[in-house]
Amino acid sequence: MDVSLTAANWVYLGGIIVILGTMLMRKNIVVPAVIGTFLTAFVFSDSLVTGLASIFNASLVAARELFNIFLIISLVTAMLGALRQMGADRLMVAPFRRVMRGGTSSFIVLAVVTYTISLFFWPTPAVPLIGAVLIPVAIRAGLPPMAVGMAIAICGQGMALSSDYIIKVAPGLSAKSAGVDPDVVADRALVMSLIVGLTALLIAYFTQRRHMRRPAPELLTDWESRAESDFGKPGGDAPEGGATPTGGAIDRAPAEAATSAALPTTTAVLAEPVTASARQVIDDTFKSIRAAKTFAVLVPTAYLAFIVYLMVGKFTDLVPDLKGGDAAAMVGGIAALILFAAAATNDKKGFLETTSEHLIDGLVFAFKAMGIVIPIAGFFFIGNGDFSAAILGLPADATGPTLLFDLVNAAQSHLPQNVFVTSFGILAIGMIAGLEGSGFTGLPLTGSLAGALGPAVGMDPATLAAIGQMGNIWSGGGTLVAWSSLIAVAGFARVPVLELARKCFVPVVSGLVLSTALSVLIF
Repeated sequence: MDVSLTAANWVYLGGIIVILGTMLMRKNIVVPAVIGTFLTAFVFSDSLVTGLASIFNASLVAARELFNIFLIISLVTAMLGALRQMGADRLMVAPFRRVMRGGTSSFIVLAVVTYTISLFFWPTPAVPLIGAVLIPVAIRAGLPPMAVGMAIAICGQGMALSSDYIIKVAPGLSAKSAGVDPDVVADRALVMSLIVGLTALLIAYFTQRRHMRRPAPELLTDWESRAESDFGKPGGDAPEGGATPTGGAIDRAPAEAATSAALPTTTAVLAEPVTASARQVIDDTFKSIRAAKTFAVLVPTAYLAFIVYLMVGKFTDLVPDLKGGDAAAMVGGIAALILFAAAATNDKKGFLETTSEHLIDGLVFAFKAMGIVIPIAGFFFIGNGDFSAAILGLPADATGPTLLFDLVNAAQSHLPQNVFVTSFGILAIGMIAGLEGSGFTGLPLTGSLAGALGPAVGMDPATLAAIGQMGNIWSGGGTLVAWSSLIAVAGFARVPVLELARKCFVPVVSGLVLSTALSVLIF
């Protein structure tokens, strides 16, 4: 390593190694992350006060950066809770059963829809849309929750985002740093992303196939009950196929159960007059069914209209073009309005209290499932120059240390001058740079290295830049690290985020290795 590295760099590197080793041993990494944050800040500042304060500041900064994901999970979960109360959730997903009849067909539909939406609009708005509409169908069709999370993460956060072929932010960053044509980088990144994605999907499918079950409403009931479970705790691996179905009337939609309950009364009409109370029960039952059917149509229609709006904004000037966070905010706003309407329909007199209860349930679910990510993200944020100043308590106008990128820069000078070694070295550097959890901040680094190393080894810098882009985004964009947008995928699939990251590791890394090797031979 370069002698210019400081003691803080070495301590930070030690923290990364300990965390990675702890993950490989399938242990909880919160304690190593917090200790690593403290030691890094203490060594950098030579102040015990700063070291202790950094523990809080790191989590605070991470919470601020990740809260948008927590909030949208909360709103959509609250909306689904209100829909479930009236039975609209089951009616809403019924039409998709014609296509998603089993685990295999559900896996394919989820993959195709996720990739299509994410390619045009990024995964940020895609995950909530799919979480609200398609995930319940897939669960009912027998697809295990872990397979749901893997399919969405691989196709959205991985395959679509790593090429970024439509919006082209990632190819632009890579190409600008490498000094090459952005379109060339985009074209090669698209080919590489498809190789990685299809490889990862095939491995994921065959590893999860044995957990698929026969379609049954009880599977959806069990999955929905995970909001009350402790599946989000690391080490508490949730059953991949769900718990044993419980059966019984509770597994049916309230509207369906109410209809069944009303049947004896309806039959009794033939023998004796209907009492006023019996007539009221029948009227309430049919009102509930009508309300459930109305919302079952309203929710998909609202989100379909939103997708059309996004497409109009993308390809015309008729409406503003929404991207990333703005699109996700729209998804959350739609969910909130539907929540209010559904709660008012369910309980006209007490809907203000009912709405609050659903919101609280959503927030509790989001933090119970994903809150563990915050201190872990804080450790990696302290190595990112965009956040390290705030964590270390530096003045607002001060530039924070770039501990992670300093380590990567120091390592790249030791790469042998060989095409394959250089290509896999750029891939590894990109994957390491992606550990900070965004997938994009390392692109200038890998692009610069591609521009510098490409001519030296006789390789097109555009190809090297695309390889680095694959490493950055597949790692930090949301498939390999649990403190990235993978937490949104895990939240909607209701699986432990650390377990989802571990399950994605072998499929994704296998795809990256194959893609890199083929890229050297093809381009």
